[in-house]
Amino acid sequence: MLRPLWKTSIALAGTLAATACSGSDAATSKFPTWHNTQVNAVSRMAVAGGVVAVTSMRPDGALETVAVNLRDGRRLWAYPATMAGRLPGMGVSAPAIVETPGRQGVVVALDPAKKGRWSATLVARDAHSGAQKWTRPVHSTFGPQRCGPYVCLSEHTALAKARMVVLDPATGKQLWKLPGISEVEWSDQGRVVLLRLAANPMVESYEVRTGKLQWQQPIEQALGPGIDLSGGWAFGATGDDLVGYVAPYTNPRSKKVSTFGLFSVSIADGTINWMRPSVVRVYPSGSPGFAPIVRPVDGQGVYGGFARLDPASGRVVGQISSTDVPGSGWWLAFPDRMDKLGFLKHDAKGTAFDVAGGRPVPVEEERGWSFCVTDPKPLPLKGQPPGFYSTAALCEYDLGTGKRVSPVAVPPPWFTGSQDGWRLWRDEKGALHAVNDHAATAPGMYG
Repeated sequence: MLRPLWKTSIALAGTLAATACSGSDAATSKFPTWHNTQVNAVSRMAVAGGVVAVTSMRPDGALETVAVNLRDGRRLWAYPATMAGRLPGMGVSAPAIVETPGRQGVVVALDPAKKGRWSATLVARDAHSGAQKWTRPVHSTFGPQRCGPYVCLSEHTALAKARMVVLDPATGKQLWKLPGISEVEWSDQGRVVLLRLAANPMVESYEVRTGKLQWQQPIEQALGPGIDLSGGWAFGATGDDLVGYVAPYTNPRSKKVSTFGLFSVSIADGTINWMRPSVVRVYPSGSPGFAPIVRPVDGQGVYGGFARLDPASGRVVGQISSTDVPGSGWWLAFPDRMDKLGFLKHDAKGTAFDVAGGRPVPVEEERGWSFCVTDPKPLPLKGQPPGFYSTAALCEYDLGTGKRVSPVAVPPPWFTGSQDGWRLWRDEKGALHAVNDHAATAPGMYG
């Protein structure tokens, strides 16, 4: 899951907080495809039980939770939504979907509080009908998340008594809790792996039914002292391991840069598999657990070239030297298989390199996916602090001319990921699109 990373990535490859590209009317016809242009999706999408749930922005700036049918994109229901205490750099919160016994999905989201001292109400609804199942008053939260067969919620996040609670999706009953703020980074039916947001951040694994601690691993063990999560973080699974990324953060008072880099831990026991300190993740790119692409940064803050890492071992499997990086005015662009790296120059000829060999390739026939908008505007959200952006999406470009490719194609799997054979994305107007190309379940750029 991504957190406030985009501001640190602007110098590398463009802002992560970009609005997405237009249309997908030319999506491949040999697979089932649908388009829903009746929404303005501004959050990540949650998928389970044959339903897609997303936070949408209405024309007046108000938020709503929208559920659509995964099979055909038909809108099922919508209810007003809000955020209460979420930080702008985290992006707009998404609903959570959890499957209960019998594969009945439950969508959990924040509704505006009707009255009283609470800021919002956590509401669980039947995924297909929208019928309300239970509610829970909320003071402040970063939003609900699925954790295996349950719902995880960090609540009272603006207070000293912040905690994470684990709830039964069918009844809302609290099963167990942890002090402090935590975020779900991986889960299955038996365990949940959390990032504990604290002065000394930890990755910890718990038995999801009882809350019994299984293992814990301080991030400082992997990357060294001086961790500050203010720069952002992201995690992605690869096989039996979890790959984590902590972005750099410059303290405005001391001017010191926090410790940053990539690392991998075993989901089974928390053992550190490999570490790559002092590298930054570039954007756009896949999940840290799938073809991570990074740039090293030396002690003076000077960027090196680009390297693609093997998420299983952390080894470099391809790189482009710093001497081959063009001066300025470029944005990164990758083809569907990420076997080439392109430097896109809008409306001008760019350059491209073979990732495995590091050699330049003729750019005339090369295409790559990059951000559609490189200077996004904050969302005009009603009743929310400024600084929230839509999730980014990609457009395809001709690297030889720097122009968008027409007709618009389906974005690559490394960006969309895949769930139950479906790949979903939003366009720059917020419309939802999907293709059922039977791709294996895999994480996308947003984890």
